[in-house]
Amino acid sequence: MNIINIEHIAKVYQVGDVEVHALQDVSLRIDQNEYVAIMGPSGSGKSTLMNMLGCLDTPSYGKYEFKDKNVSLMSDNELAGIRNKEIGFVFQTFNLLPRSDALHNVELPLIYAGIDKQERKERARQALINVGLEDRIHHKPNELSGGQRQRVAIARALVSNPAIILADEPTGNLDSKTGEEIMLLCHEIHKKGNTIILVTHEEDIAKHAARIVRLKDGRIEKDELVPNRYIPSVKNSTINFG
Repeated sequence: MNIINIEHIAKVYQVGDVEVHALQDVSLRIDQNEYVAIMGPSGSGKSTLMNMLGCLDTPSYGKYEFKDKNVSLMSDNELAGIRNKEIGFVFQTFNLLPRSDALHNVELPLIYAGIDKQERKERARQALINVGLEDRIHHKPNELSGGQRQRVAIARALVSNPAIILADEPTGNLDSKTGEEIMLLCHEIHKKGNTIILVTHEEDIAKHAARIVRLKDGRIEKDELVPNRYIPSVKNSTINFG
């Protein structure tokens, strides 16, 4: 099943009297249960493309269809609905509410979706158990390690059962061992049927994906399958995938 279909999109920003072409003639298709990494150096357009894929921005030209719906023509409210129900976001900086515990942070998308209080608390609790944080449910972000905070963010991304997980440099603020645990968790999430789009500038992180889309100067330079995909294995991991 096709999840994302982008045809000849461009994004142009006006900076004073100068037009900046962040994306130029980009076409991309991503199907259900794919694991795709988007790579490129600074200024390549990968952040702009991530914003497009996440419905945080719309193209200046071209067409973007999400599950056969034309995102390019949607209103702000319709875009917000797609972001809340269909896309789970995982960011490098975690983006957690500092004064709220893990349970409330994971509940947030369900609150915005109008889910009943008892149901959303149970779903948030189960999401935290699934990422190995059953003993950290009532801890606030400053009481958690970096890896635990990222797991809270992943639980929040999964709690709405979204069509895709969009992960922007998810290991960027973590040490190598913790980063491996997070990538192992992404692998397990993908095995369960989720579509994952990973945005990174690190080659070793990109090789966890099954496909790499490489950007340069706002264009797709190469779109290739990963022949020797890296499957992480972490000994003594505290993550529970039950």
